[in-house]
Amino acid sequence: MKTWIPISFIILLPFFSFSQPNFPDPGEVFFDEIVPRVDIFIDPDTLDWIYDNVESFQEFHAVFIFDNGNIIDTIDNVGFRLRGNTSRYSAKKSFKISFNTFEPGRKWYGLEKLNLNGEHNDPSIIRAKLCWDLLNDFEIPGARSNHVEVYINDNYYGLYINVEHIDEEFVKLRFGNNDGNLFKCLWPVDLVYFGTNPDLYKFTVGDRRAYDLKTNKEEDDYSDLAHFIDILNNTPDNQFLCELEKVFNIYDYLKVIAVDVFTGNWDGYIYNKNNFYLYHNTETDKFEYIPYDLDNTYGIDWIGRDWGTRDIYDWQQHGDQYRPLYERIMENEELKDQYSFYVNKLITELVVPDTYFQYIDQIKNMMVSYVANDPYYPLDYGYTIGDFFTSFDDALWGHVVYGLKPYISTRRANASFQLQLNDINPVIKYIKHNRPLISEDFWIRAFVEDENPSPQIQLAYTMNGGPIQYKLMYDDGDHNDGEAGDLIYGGVLLDIQVNTTISYQISAEDNFGYTSLMPCEPIFFELIESENPLLFINEFMASNDSTIADEHGEYDDWIEIYNRDENPVWLGDKYLSDNLQNYDKWQMPDVILEPGGFILIWADNDEEQGTNHTNFKLNQDGEEIGIFDAEITGFYLLDSIIFGPQTTDISYGLNPDGGTNWFLYNEPTPGYSNVTGAVIYEQHNPELIKVYPNPVSGSRIYFDTELNIQLFNSFGQLVLQKNKTNSLEISHLKSGIYMIASDIGYSVKLIIK
Repeated sequence: MKTWIPISFIILLPFFSFSQPNFPDPGEVFFDEIVPRVDIFIDPDTLDWIYDNVESFQEFHAVFIFDNGNIIDTIDNVGFRLRGNTSRYSAKKSFKISFNTFEPGRKWYGLEKLNLNGEHNDPSIIRAKLCWDLLNDFEIPGARSNHVEVYINDNYYGLYINVEHIDEEFVKLRFGNNDGNLFKCLWPVDLVYFGTNPDLYKFTVGDRRAYDLKTNKEEDDYSDLAHFIDILNNTPDNQFLCELEKVFNIYDYLKVIAVDVFTGNWDGYIYNKNNFYLYHNTETDKFEYIPYDLDNTYGIDWIGRDWGTRDIYDWQQHGDQYRPLYERIMENEELKDQYSFYVNKLITELVVPDTYFQYIDQIKNMMVSYVANDPYYPLDYGYTIGDFFTSFDDALWGHVVYGLKPYISTRRANASFQLQLNDINPVIKYIKHNRPLISEDFWIRAFVEDENPSPQIQLAYTMNGGPIQYKLMYDDGDHNDGEAGDLIYGGVLLDIQVNTTISYQISAEDNFGYTSLMPCEPIFFELIESENPLLFINEFMASNDSTIADEHGEYDDWIEIYNRDENPVWLGDKYLSDNLQNYDKWQMPDVILEPGGFILIWADNDEEQGTNHTNFKLNQDGEEIGIFDAEITGFYLLDSIIFGPQTTDISYGLNPDGGTNWFLYNEPTPGYSNVTGAVIYEQHNPELIKVYPNPVSGSRIYFDTELNIQLFNSFGQLVLQKNKTNSLEISHLKSGIYMIASDIGYSVKLIIK
């Protein structure tokens, strides 16, 4: 038995729209108009050990409390350790908080970890924050951040920057998938070609890999990285742009270069072969460049260079310090011109001194009292509160060779003087199409940007190998293009029939006659005939805490599949995925599902536990699920859903089974019909059935009055029935969640331990 809640009032938005990155709101954790308080409580002897063993990566049990005036959250049993490199030896150290170390799978506001950075090198304690903000304002995926005051065991440790951790949760939130390889790239990563053998890129420096794989560690497969580096280094110049664009998001990286050069980020890839991530985005099959560790910026210098005046086209080291990604881009005139376009856009639209300095002053004024009371602020370089104020307008000693505002003014003026602005070929990126069912519309979208405000965008396509046809694409909000004026252009081909092959490219021409045609090789889509068995995602749960355990006693995410077909369906050549662009992510088990049958799949990313266990998990914050037909049909999409945030132990399912209407169920029925033969009761007032004890670990439960009682398990199966009784013997029942229904029309949940 279950109670369902219709959700017609809920608007389900796609978790991830188009192929461009998503930019999440700061939320409670990174809201930056106030300074939240973070408290850490840890055994004092353990804290002493951490400070005595600064090279250790061992995590220790601690309590984490977060108070921003709106929420006060206490999280027990978090992991706590030092983080960073040279900062481990500073007086003002940096810390890592891990919510899932001792409680696997736990997240806090969708986060598994937080970084509390002491910023001891920066007397203004703002430079890294400005960099992260600038990246996000420039629509480059970067960490969210804010200032926080940190207390450990009720002792004030100072003002810190709270920085979002870059991990599988970060890439899922930005790109809509996290099943690709994520490499953390630290010195001396130069992306120079070593050979075709992927293992050549697993070399170590000290006790770590330079290209350190952070996801898919069991597979430990570097073949995609090796292929990318091969293309980057060995493609002839006349093919470079087209071949690199197939495997790397070039155009967003042009903006990263612009930010690095403007902010003077010498400790990244281009100059110091350091501090970035590469993520293999499985939706686009391209690598994404993600900046990392941005404190050595805005005039902080340790190596004797003037980053405020350095040539924006000659940023790398010289001699044998080859940087193929940067240098080959700068050698390509089309890409170099587009990079110049982005530098100009940054300094004329994003960093306008009046408004930018006002923003800096707002942050500075918010920080003052926290810096003044920071006992660790003076310990590394002798900084005073006077130095804090001075550092915004003037250089200090040593590595602070510029005041923050003078650096920005100098860099902006020199960049403007050095700019070589030419008309550019329009930038075309984020190309995406849908996977229509038979006779559905086929839409294509693309993001197009140019110095000309109104280029003409066309879809150049063929059908079944016929002549090239052209169809105008629009940015008006009416052509599957998103919102009007967002630079996303859309076009629609109507009523695509079975056995149709479409090839297409996007053409853009501005008013000056400059053109682009992307991608260089047409994209092919084939709608192949499928038997189209009526398989449905019938019910799922993206956060299972106590509803149902698998055969190993683990409460994992689950997906129920239902066969509404009149014929048995063999599942062995079909696929299930949490990424609608990764069609063959998990092959279903060798099972024949009978008409009207259900199969329960555990989405636990643990295939070793059995044939019904997938290689992915569901995201409680929302994502997508798809069932795909056999490879011979082109992985025809049989059923899919894109869902938003889910509630723990509440499932989401169809009613009737295989129908069209989705409902939230507070009494799920995994593996069984969503429409049971039992009476469906509404839980208007569970207090009208008083059950004690509940939860129960004994042999009997009691009611405060005589009732006609039915007891259902979590599958909706009737397991016990008794009339005119005020108690039930339950010693023979397994532990789990049950529903007690009465003849007075009400129900209540019973937990048997």
